[in-house]
Amino acid sequence: MMETAPTPTPTGIDSAGLADFLRAFFAPLFLVVVSVVALFFLFTREITRFVQFLILAIAIGVIFYVPNIIEVTAKAIAGALGIK
Repeated sequence: MMETAPTPTPTGIDSAGLADFLRAFFAPLFLVVVSVVALFFLFTREITRFVQFLILAIAIGVIFYVPNIIEVTAKAIAGALGIK
């Protein structure tokens, strides 16, 4: 019977689930901060600043919650510019 060599264990840092962990950890915190700031703008009746903040929060939320959005956007921009 022939024995096989054991498979080597990875020596580097395993960051496969790091993005998912950070997204799961900071997502509720992001929502709480956005809610508190939005309520502050509404109670002080600063509707223009509220709308500006809401647009910014939605843009950051899309980048934060949608996986691979930066990679897809960069590839789309590069393709539109003719860069391979």
